[in-house]
Amino acid sequence: MARIAVFGGHGKVAMLAHPLLVGDGHQVSAIIRNPDHADEVLATGAEPVVADVEQLSTEELTELLTGYDAVVWSAGAGGGSPERTRAVDQDAAIRSMDAAKGAGADRYVMVSYLGAGPDHGVPEDNPFWHYAEAKAAADSHLKGSDLTWTILGPSSLTLEEPTGRISVTDQAGEVSRGNVAEVIRTVLAGDGVAAHRFVEFVDGDTPIAEVFTA
Repeated sequence: MARIAVFGGHGKVAMLAHPLLVGDGHQVSAIIRNPDHADEVLATGAEPVVADVEQLSTEELTELLTGYDAVVWSAGAGGGSPERTRAVDQDAAIRSMDAAKGAGADRYVMVSYLGAGPDHGVPEDNPFWHYAEAKAAADSHLKGSDLTWTILGPSSLTLEEPTGRISVTDQAGEVSRGNVAEVIRTVLAGDGVAAHRFVEFVDGDTPIAEVFTA
């Protein structure tokens, strides 16, 4: 059993991941900004922790993460202003990584997106550019850290029922949020095969467990 902290704990992917992780015997804390979401989080089996990651310093985040074994970053500004996108998707994410290291929460799973990276190719006049830049910076920081990291790169997200099967590819497509949650579960249950990997994927034909067994 591991103690797992999930940032963005009321997000659609996180809310699907909580019961899977709890069902595997983990103790899950869902870090949420809005206390009104606490009851919904409790219903998934996770413990709500109210904290605004946008406002917390690295030191405060280190204190928050002390005692945890793993961190899942599934938070985001949700397409807000460029300033807030940078503040959450880049700056707060990076502070959480530094805090995880300081707190001894060595396992870190980042939910990114297919195509993320410095060469994301998004034109600067596209509103998505700010998000792409923020994720590129955050993912790069994580890759350069001493954490045991995995970066997940799902393509366009849907609300379809999870199939438990994906395809690893750099070609854009669609993937259900339920399958992303299953990938998070599998990565955290694994024996290290997923460590230091950036895994891009869509819905497909390969059982998720098989993706992380070789």
